[in-house]
Amino acid sequence: MSTSSADLHAPVSGGSSDTLAEIEQRVLWLSTSMIHHANRIRPNPTGLKVGGHQASCASMVSIMTSLWFEQLRPGDRVSVKPHASPVLHGINYLLGELDAKYLTTLREFGGLQSYPSRSKDPDPVDYSTGSVGIGATAPIWGAIARRYVDTAIGGAGTGRQYSLVGDAELDEGAVWEAVLDHSVAELGEIVWIVDLNRQSLDRVVPNIAAGRLEAMFAAAGWQVITVKFGTLLESLFTRPGGAALRTRILDMPNPEYQRMLRCDADEVRTRLPGDGPDSAAVASLIAELDDATLLQAIRNLGGHDLDALRAAYAQIDDTRPTVIIAYTVKGRGLPTEGHPQNHSSLLTVEQYDQLAAGLGMDTSDPWARFAIDSAAGRLCRATAERLTRDKVELGTPPAVPSDIGRTPSGTSTTQAALGRALLDLSREAPDAAKRVITVSPDVSSTTNLAGWLNKVGVWSPNERRNWFDDDAETIMHWREKPTGQHMELGIAETNLVGLMGELGATWSRWGQPLFPIGVMYDPFVERALEPWSYGIYAGGQSILVGTPSGVSLAAEGGAHQSIKTPSIGLEQPGCISYEPAFAIDVEWTLLDSISRLGRPDGSSSYLRLSTRPVDQSLAAVPSDPAARERRRRQVVAGAYTLRQCENPAVTLVGMGAVITETLAAADRLADQGIAAEVVCVTSPGQLFEAVQARRGLADGPSWILDQVFPADRAAPMVTVLDGHPHTLAFLTGINNVRGAALGVSSFGQVGSLEDVYKYHGIDTDSVVRAGLDLIA
Repeated sequence: MSTSSADLHAPVSGGSSDTLAEIEQRVLWLSTSMIHHANRIRPNPTGLKVGGHQASCASMVSIMTSLWFEQLRPGDRVSVKPHASPVLHGINYLLGELDAKYLTTLREFGGLQSYPSRSKDPDPVDYSTGSVGIGATAPIWGAIARRYVDTAIGGAGTGRQYSLVGDAELDEGAVWEAVLDHSVAELGEIVWIVDLNRQSLDRVVPNIAAGRLEAMFAAAGWQVITVKFGTLLESLFTRPGGAALRTRILDMPNPEYQRMLRCDADEVRTRLPGDGPDSAAVASLIAELDDATLLQAIRNLGGHDLDALRAAYAQIDDTRPTVIIAYTVKGRGLPTEGHPQNHSSLLTVEQYDQLAAGLGMDTSDPWARFAIDSAAGRLCRATAERLTRDKVELGTPPAVPSDIGRTPSGTSTTQAALGRALLDLSREAPDAAKRVITVSPDVSSTTNLAGWLNKVGVWSPNERRNWFDDDAETIMHWREKPTGQHMELGIAETNLVGLMGELGATWSRWGQPLFPIGVMYDPFVERALEPWSYGIYAGGQSILVGTPSGVSLAAEGGAHQSIKTPSIGLEQPGCISYEPAFAIDVEWTLLDSISRLGRPDGSSSYLRLSTRPVDQSLAAVPSDPAARERRRRQVVAGAYTLRQCENPAVTLVGMGAVITETLAAADRLADQGIAAEVVCVTSPGQLFEAVQARRGLADGPSWILDQVFPADRAAPMVTVLDGHPHTLAFLTGINNVRGAALGVSSFGQVGSLEDVYKYHGIDTDSVVRAGLDLIA
């Protein structure tokens, strides 16, 4: 299904090629000047590198000028390659979207960011980029999010999702994980433009083969459009010897071509013919050209030719994803053009003056805008009006209950509680449940989402028949439709969290909040952590559920046992983490986490769940409504007292699956006449923030410390969890007591739960010994 008709994206009329070229040169000047000012003019008393990427900007100028001033519509969104951020700011400045005062603030505190940022830049940015591969793929997930909002809720409109990608960025594996995902081939609004300048940070890349890239995209079902040459070169190819010239340029190694860009006309005449059988034909052809035309011709690649780019855009059919591979020159138009180390190099003052003279600019007034009544000024105004978007009115998320009211009994796992809590939410608060979108990488059945999936259906761009709907032995019903609330991707965790980030940003893009919940095996959370963190940075609010977790997954062995994940909540900005011990804790923390989504002051959450069965009666949930609510508040705030003593000799603090061993250890100590208080921690991150607030190092409440760790009951403390012991080690500092931190600090082992717990020293015996040692 096409979501953007061809006539909707027909090129805009009104700007001549000369006018567009004038704007193109001004964008080059502005982007170069922003970086020049940050490094050469703005005072830098520390002497630390400021940096910037003038050459990387220059290779994108033509592409971005053509895109903004001829192609984009208000509903379109663009992910700009990180190092081209000054180009974006330059265009926004010309369109009146950025105040001149910011042009001198690139990479300055409170100024323009090093890379495009939705949340930190003062001008419009559609996608935050900067982490290689993540910004490039974000529009894919943004397209799915837009489709879902428009279908299920309405108001998201239509529009293409563009990615401007550097060729070296295609080395990132996450790019191909996204390109190859089965759901992407039906997203016709996706358009990638690859800046094929054949250079990376350190060198000219010798073996970037456009043909290989073309084949890889085509194999994934993408439309491939290659823009190799501009109109000047194409005209030369029609002359006698033109075919030989074309073959020579195409067959030339990347470093040889880049070296030729550093040559004067006489050297080009010597080098360009080469020593092949057609060298004479090439020499004869270029002998007819004057020096200026010859130098212009070898630089006349398609990515810098406005007519060639215009023709490429016109070929997009909007029925499948499209990639435009545009040949460019890194540093195009700068004195550093084509130099193998120009990636981070800066123009000298002399080179900057040389550029100004060539472009007719005044270095004493680098930020001059076009005259209002000039052709360029009128085109800038017309473009700004065309791209104006309606103001987004932020919608209020539907109310989420804090307590369903059910008290789990019997033996259960925290993982199973997830699915039950979602089903309970759908019954008790249907308006809120309609905003929930679950996402998983082919692990829905093994993470207890089958019941939820059966109820809400699976999202698909188009409705598909379920051929097993009449099979009585099929437990999980795979009903695919555009309004399904479960999204299943392939086994690629970076794709999953990328989609979560964009689903979690719909509240700010279209004023329609969604509640995305992504579920993956906890051992793979670390693989997904960096892109998930970047999604949070970009304003995407979501809930990540890692399950099953820890060495409690004993029979799976060390390869599937997570150790470091419990500390994520201590370290991840914009995120609250929970590791519940009981099913009721899962419900309360999940509901509270959902209530934090889809709002300007919202936050993401991480829940670490387990498949270890636990007797739910051990939770001792109060029956009195007020006492129950007090317990719920404590669970959400980070901890609660499970067994209280008037004068404890030792405090045993357990978290998650090992709460059973913690309680058993308290019983055995009691048998020896030793009073042991038991505290169940649900969120070390929340407790750490409370400690910081009490010390005046952070804002926030600290009441939970007084209720759960009161000074008058302070005692030596044993902390234990199925994860790295440092996660809870800070708790002894609340009342400055002696402590022993038990946990997992070595790779896991396969075996029974008893054997594995004993091996890592988190079994009941180990907790008892640690308690006795502290009070001895």
